[in-house]
Amino acid sequence: MQKVLIITYYWPPAGGPGVQRWLKFVNYLPSFEIEPVVYVPENPQYPLKDEALLEELPENTTIIRQKIFEPYRLAGVLSSQKTSRISSGIIQDKKKQSFLEKALLWIRGNLFIPDARKFWIKPSVRYLSKYIKKEGITTVITTGPPHSVHLIGLRLKESLGVHWLADFRDPWTSIGYHKKLKLGKRARNKHRSLEKLVLNSADKIVVTSPSTRKEFELLTSKPIKVITNGYEHLRSNISTLDKKFTISHIGSLLTGRNPENLWAAIAELVKTNSNFRKALKIQIIGVCSDQNLQSISACNLKQYVEVIGYLPHKQALKAQQKSQVLLLIEINSVETQGIIPGKLFEYMAAKRPILAIGPENWDVGPIILETSTGVSFNYGDKEGIKQQLLQWFTLYETQNLQVTVKNLERYSRKELAKEMAKFIAWA
Repeated sequence: MQKVLIITYYWPPAGGPGVQRWLKFVNYLPSFEIEPVVYVPENPQYPLKDEALLEELPENTTIIRQKIFEPYRLAGVLSSQKTSRISSGIIQDKKKQSFLEKALLWIRGNLFIPDARKFWIKPSVRYLSKYIKKEGITTVITTGPPHSVHLIGLRLKESLGVHWLADFRDPWTSIGYHKKLKLGKRARNKHRSLEKLVLNSADKIVVTSPSTRKEFELLTSKPIKVITNGYEHLRSNISTLDKKFTISHIGSLLTGRNPENLWAAIAELVKTNSNFRKALKIQIIGVCSDQNLQSISACNLKQYVEVIGYLPHKQALKAQQKSQVLLLIEINSVETQGIIPGKLFEYMAAKRPILAIGPENWDVGPIILETSTGVSFNYGDKEGIKQQLLQWFTLYETQNLQVTVKNLERYSRKELAKEMAKFIAWA
């Protein structure tokens, strides 16, 4: 059994997709001769919490904690709401940003490099150096964002010569929100140099999409493996679907994830099809930006929309299984082509039709096609979106709206953990 130290910022009771990946890996890795030791912050400032995830913590895994100083706590004194929004990734359009919000974004982007968790680096290296020597650990895994976690791995590699695997759940400098952080030239260059340093110092790199692998291959010759996020086998399937024609989005509809042509297509169906109008329900579970709400109102769809807000993970899974159609939205940008949301795999496991809308050449498209779990559209294809919804609605009316899923098992959490264990052990 190989003992491996896993360094992560997100851990239960943190909510959201960031915590799911390594929580599940840690549960399954012992089945493949990997003994995980998990290092997490003792007093983190999580933007979302899901206490129910504490029940999924592996019983026999060693979890060590050290305190972290987070400047978001201090900024929260000035405006807890704005600080929480920025921490969650919700950044207002420039025209709507207050002076305080602009100032907080500038400080976040230019003073806290690579991110606001940078103050955890030094104390973590100091503590873990002693722990690693004492326990005889030879392999360290860091998972980001926050990418400051990778700098902990970098310093441990430099000082102790440990075998280091860097796991990137999202890209670094090419991530969409970097453009909104008001980065100066010095800050942009610092991010790029740190990214290149991490990529060329790690022994192995794991990414979650083919596009991110292609991007990183231009910066390093180190081994890079794609291991996507995945799904957990459902303990119980809900057989009763919503009676309404429910189109559900589960997760954050952040600024920029605003599919105006989707809202327009739905509005046209509402106007021309009385049955569709009577049956329609749009369900938004999670944070929803003002931009989306304004677009929905502009299309006269407000009366059909229910904004529920964040739900614990178990409740979100139930909502997915009950929905008639599941909506997956990504920002329409070249930078987001390699973003494969973790909820895609939970959507696939729910076995409800997926309507995905994102950028051209989005890595999500081939996965949906391979598994026959839905259809992926570009933002501009209003007519295609409209016709697909109409086709699904016709099947809904006769209670025949189903998907015949295939090739799904390769995306199970256990199968992905097996792939991760092989890569960890590979010399």
